[in-house]
Amino acid sequence: MTAPADASPVSRIRVLLADDQALLRSAFKVLVDSEPDMEVVGEASDGAQAFELARRTRADVVLMDIRMPGTDGLAATRMISADPDLAAVRVVMLTTFEVDEYVAAALRAGASGFLGKGAEPEELLNAIRVAAAGEALLSPAATKGLIATFLAQGGGADPSVAGSGAHTQRLAALTVREREVLVHVAAGLSNDEIAGRLEVSPLTVKTHVNRAMAKLGARDRAQLVVIAYESGLVHPRAQEA
Repeated sequence: MTAPADASPVSRIRVLLADDQALLRSAFKVLVDSEPDMEVVGEASDGAQAFELARRTRADVVLMDIRMPGTDGLAATRMISADPDLAAVRVVMLTTFEVDEYVAAALRAGASGFLGKGAEPEELLNAIRVAAAGEALLSPAATKGLIATFLAQGGGADPSVAGSGAHTQRLAALTVREREVLVHVAAGLSNDEIAGRLEVSPLTVKTHVNRAMAKLGARDRAQLVVIAYESGLVHPRAQEA
C-alpha cells in the first residue's frame, strides 16, 4: 500500500527576519523559503517588532540585524533572552563588517552567533540549521577570534563588570572535566574535535557541555564562551598562542 502523502510531515525550521532594509529581507526570504526544511514566518523592520513577532510566531531562529532604527538588534536580543517563553529561540546577529563593535555585547545579550551580510547563500542556510540545532557555535574559529579581540580590549574578567563575580562562583560547581571541556569550547572546538583531544566519545563531550550550560545558566555554546572569558577561566592571549 502507498502511504499517504502527508504521513511523515517535514518539521520545518521557523525563521524570523529582522532588518530595516526591505530589499535585504526579501532576498533572505526567497532564499530561506526555497529550502524544504525551513520557512520564513515573519519579517520585522526594527527590534521591538522582532520581539513581538518572536513571541507571536514562536520562531526557532531569528536573523537579527544589529543596527536598526528605534529598538536595535542588541536590545531586541536582550528582550528575547530575558523572556522565559522564548528560551528556545536562537538569535543569529547579522553584521555588515567582519568585526563589529557590538559583537561582545551581542554575545552577552544572548546571541548564538554571527553572520556577515555578505555571506554566501549556503553559509546563511547552514548558519540557520546550526543555530536551530543548538549544537555548535557559528563559525567557531572566527567567532572565537572576535570574542578574544573585544575582551582583550577590556571586556574580560573585571570585578566592576556586573555578573563576572557570579560567573566565577558558578565555575566552582563544575567538575574538573567540565572545566576542561569548557576551555576547549572557548577555543572554538566542536564536540568531535574536543572528543579527539580528550580521547572520549562525542556523546560524552555533549553531556559535559550540557551539564556546564545548566550549571552556568548558559543558553548555548556562545554563552559558554563568554562566561569562560568573563570569569577569567580563559584568557585571549593564551587562546591565540
